[in-house]
Amino acid sequence: MNFSKKLLAVLALLPGFVFANEGTVQLDRAPARGDLASLQNGAKLFINHCLNCHSASSMRYNRLRDLGLTQDQIKNNLLFSGEKVGDMMTIAMRPADAKAWFGAVPPDLTVIARAKASGGGSGADYLYTYLRTFYKDDTRPTGWNNLVVPNVAMPHVLWQLQGVRTVKMVEEPDPHEAGKTVHRFAGFEQVTPGTLSPQEFDAQVADLVAYMDWMAEPTRDLRKRLGAIVLLFLSLFAFLAWRLNASYWKGVQ
Repeated sequence: MNFSKKLLAVLALLPGFVFANEGTVQLDRAPARGDLASLQNGAKLFINHCLNCHSASSMRYNRLRDLGLTQDQIKNNLLFSGEKVGDMMTIAMRPADAKAWFGAVPPDLTVIARAKASGGGSGADYLYTYLRTFYKDDTRPTGWNNLVVPNVAMPHVLWQLQGVRTVKMVEEPDPHEAGKTVHRFAGFEQVTPGTLSPQEFDAQVADLVAYMDWMAEPTRDLRKRLGAIVLLFLSLFAFLAWRLNASYWKGVQ
């Protein structure tokens, strides 16, 4: 997977698309959920809810074997449109149709978790907050809006799980300009319940985000393990070199 090229492509496309971060909302910390069961559930959620519109064109289905799934499990449970296990995670929707329906072409999500990390922050935190802050807004073409990305083009694809919510806003004086008022977010109001409780929904989103974070760099855990081994080897080599140097020069005055 060519991460550098894909990352540059996503960064170039994001400002005009649905993941443009306005930077006005305090991001919630994404729970650490890196176990295989969590990642497997996240992969299922991604394929069922995200892969309809967003591609992950640098990821192959058979890479899910790294998460403990067998080829038969991938084929029987995660492939729905005649794809093969070795295929890339692409979509059939044409860019022209996507632009007509949503006003923007949904970005590729292969490295979205890495692309949204900035200023020392976590892309997982961004995605976790973003996916949990949709609310009903009948003024928008899709009927949905988002706190992290105001006037977002993306609909709330997880609304059946979370239910329908609206936002409560309070009007207060503008601290920067006298005589003017601003609207401040004061919480959500549940209109209709979803199939999951708020705690269950947050857990599902955490699994989905954990999978997208893993997908951005599937070899990260291996890289960290190899890094530790290399550092131990270099430490041992440095110790041996130091003692060998001392042995060579111990008789020299």
